[in-house]
Amino acid sequence: MEKNFKIKLLLGFLCSFVPLILVALCFLLCKRMIFRSKSESSEIGGEIGTPAGDLEPEDLMKFAGGESLTVHDILDAPGEVVAKSGYGTLYRASIEQTGAVVLLRFVRPACLARTEEVLPAVRALGAIRHPNVVPLRAMYVGPRGEKLLVHPFYAAGSLKQLLRAGVAEAHRWDIIYRISIGIAKGLDHLHTGLEKPIVHGNLKSNNILIDVDYLPRLSDFGLHLILNPSAAQEMLEASAAQGYKAPELVKVRDVSKETDIYSFGVILLEMLTQKDPVNNSKFLHSKDFHLPSSLLNLALEHRISDVFNPDLLNHSIDQNSTNEQGVLMLFQLAMACCSSQPSGRPEIKFVIARLEDIGDRSSK
Repeated sequence: MEKNFKIKLLLGFLCSFVPLILVALCFLLCKRMIFRSKSESSEIGGEIGTPAGDLEPEDLMKFAGGESLTVHDILDAPGEVVAKSGYGTLYRASIEQTGAVVLLRFVRPACLARTEEVLPAVRALGAIRHPNVVPLRAMYVGPRGEKLLVHPFYAAGSLKQLLRAGVAEAHRWDIIYRISIGIAKGLDHLHTGLEKPIVHGNLKSNNILIDVDYLPRLSDFGLHLILNPSAAQEMLEASAAQGYKAPELVKVRDVSKETDIYSFGVILLEMLTQKDPVNNSKFLHSKDFHLPSSLLNLALEHRISDVFNPDLLNHSIDQNSTNEQGVLMLFQLAMACCSSQPSGRPEIKFVIARLEDIGDRSSK
């Protein structure tokens, strides 16, 4: 009797734990399924360690070259302001863990497009790799929706800084030629080398960074894709004030390969004359404040050689008589790129072929 009582007592005790055991097993099974679902989502996303869906605050989207970066690295990196604009701030920062120097581009939440537009655009920009293009290493998403874009840092600075520094290298024909064809090749990759072409949209000398051996790299390309219409329009107006905007371009949504070619032509003229694209009426003895228009007027008056940088022309003549012809040919190409009609501007493939021809003639 006592034995039967003990057996019943034991069975009752065990039965009371069965529901708890079942609940625990269900919890573990669900947790495993959720973890597996997240892992599969990460694989579909395409970025390194980034889910395919929307990023959560305090998350990091990584691309090639940024695999070792962490949120801690980025937020704790001591930095200094390099430049400011209406939509954000550019910082030079040092990653303490590796000692690497990077550029951090902070984009204000109020200036960003909708998340469903920003993330696909950033994924596309982060996948671009070319020797003449500044790569995107990572993007940090802050708790208030702010974004930090991580790029490599180039100690030589921008093309604009090189041209204004007054250094002898800025007047050398071989360096001007190398920079010219490098910019063209970077632009060619954006226009024709991608599955979905990307228009730069804000090409100017300040957005061309100089790497070792004067290798130019295009920066800020496609930035209009992640900005809201108001911020993107402000960026376009700043470009217009600096003289790089094509005459037909009114709204940023109308940027095109042809408007990029126009901006490229202005940069070529900027290198040849060593002058800003605007406010050069005194230097050019012209009533027109815009560099392409002023130079066109002087060309019609057969006085174009008067506006080339004297050091560039003298160096070209002293080094090789064929370089003077190269300077004139580069000027002609620049003016073609700055045609007032989009249909009159050459495509980037023609530009590169023409530059290669100029290089062949100069090397003879």
